[in-house]
Amino acid sequence: MIKTLTVSAGALMLAAVGAPAMAQSQDWSGLYVGVYGSGTKTNDQDDERLRFDRNLDGNFGDTVTTLAGADAFSPGSCGGSAKGDLPSNGCDEDSNGVEGGGRIGYDFQFGNFVVGAVGEYSGVDAEDSVTSYSTTPAYYVSERNLNNLAALRARVGYAYGPALVYATGGVATGEMTNRFYSSNGQNTFTATTDDDQADGYQAGGGIEYALAPHLSVTGEYIYTSLEASDFNVRVGRGIAIATNPFVLAPNTTGTDIQRSNGRFGLHAVRIGMNYRF
Repeated sequence: MIKTLTVSAGALMLAAVGAPAMAQSQDWSGLYVGVYGSGTKTNDQDDERLRFDRNLDGNFGDTVTTLAGADAFSPGSCGGSAKGDLPSNGCDEDSNGVEGGGRIGYDFQFGNFVVGAVGEYSGVDAEDSVTSYSTTPAYYVSERNLNNLAALRARVGYAYGPALVYATGGVATGEMTNRFYSSNGQNTFTATTDDDQADGYQAGGGIEYALAPHLSVTGEYIYTSLEASDFNVRVGRGIAIATNPFVLAPNTTGTDIQRSNGRFGLHAVRIGMNYRF
């Protein structure tokens, strides 16, 4: 999807550039509002896994062992959601997402150079999952979804005729939804921490092309990096036997699980339209 939208954005810009040039160079100074839509893709994280706090001391990095002392999660992990209890069943990659939102900004022009600031808010549908497998066999999936994004960025560009080429970067914040599920029907799984707010930054660049003195189209690439808060899940005994690896003595209370990587990365290729006052 990202590749398709990249081609679409490029085609839109080329079509605009191919149109007759405006009689005068565009004045980019002033207030503008706009809308945009994009296709999104989360970072590939094939090396991510679930990690464990076996003695509940807040340090994740313990090995969950069987009564015989073997690693209960030796089958490994995958970046995505499990198709079955075994790694050989495969993993579904995170699907492409979508984003749609609005913006308001203000630019100042000094000759051919343009500087300004833009604020944006968008609804997002993007997911990022990781799976680890136990020897039982069973799968354990931690999934997070980005629901919305707000950003405030600076913009610096160079104007040439009706076109403005620019770079942009700034701060971003988003609302996350976390979910944990497993094919293990013996133990219980309870979220102990679940802060749904994630903060970080955005960076990217693009081109804006004036179709009329007050109307322009945009094509841009934006990368968003958010530091998602820890999502911890407590594994309890449930109906499992006393020698279950998650509740094996001396700590029979349970085991905490969290993802090894708290960073959520999102690539977006956007097409939009601005109205300048």
